[in-house]
Amino acid sequence: MIEDALSLYQCETGDNAVIESMSIQGVMRRRLLDLGFVKGAQIEVLRKSPLGDPVAYLVNNTTIALRKEESNHIFVRKA
Repeated sequence: MIEDALSLYQCETGDNAVIESMSIQGVMRRRLLDLGFVKGAQIEVLRKSPLGDPVAYLVNNTTIALRKEESNHIFVRKA
């Protein structure tokens, strides 16, 4: 993992970030890759639910909601 990387869940609404790595495996990793969560992809945090879970992200012009347990395994650097 890159030293200045943080989990995607730590980003705030309105933040832009670039994916550095993922620590999730198996079917969920494949699903995220298929949705565009690949190294170098640009992400914008659109909205957090009132209780913080799930969170809506903009990836490749598509809005995708992820749960905290998923977004904690995606590491990004702020753009």
